[in-house]
Amino acid sequence: MFEYLKGIVTDIILDKIIIEVNGIGYRVNSTMNSAANVKKGDMATIYTRMVVREDEVNLYGFTSHEELKMFQHLTSVSKIGPKVASGILSTYSPGKVGAYILSNDIASLSKSPGVGKKTAERIVLELKDKVDKTTVEYDYTLFNDENKDDNEAVEALIALGYTKMESEKAVNAVKDNSLETEDIIKNALKWLMK
Repeated sequence: MFEYLKGIVTDIILDKIIIEVNGIGYRVNSTMNSAANVKKGDMATIYTRMVVREDEVNLYGFTSHEELKMFQHLTSVSKIGPKVASGILSTYSPGKVGAYILSNDIASLSKSPGVGKKTAERIVLELKDKVDKTTVEYDYTLFNDENKDDNEAVEALIALGYTKMESEKAVNAVKDNSLETEDIIKNALKWLMK
């Protein structure tokens, strides 16, 4: 019903944004991340989704299209409501959630409030084919900036369906500074096939 709201932020209450548009104050349920991106008194655009239940109508909104899109993906998963989806997006950015889904990282998804192991597995199962691979953020804390080829190889293996842990293990096993990214990927795939 509402695509977005553009107005002045009049208040921020944890994960709720109060935005005034033409003299009407809208309370928008959001995430901690989106709420941190706006300040009281700012002119802001909040991308919204109305959620209608039997006993209530709520407006959920986010400061980016990516967060709204991931919210819609998460709420499409059976037994995931808007509060749990918001909790996940308060814990991680949309790009990180996408990376965890693509790399089958159940443990990281389970750290979000209201998400247990079975729920995380259901999220991965139902969203693996829906996540846009170009918007995910992979975490390369195990690699430093000098290992750019290694990072690209890990990202390629994850995109092929291997978990983050399997990909990093394979790349570390075949690592050789003289190899180009393409050769690292080929060798890592051979190592994974053993």
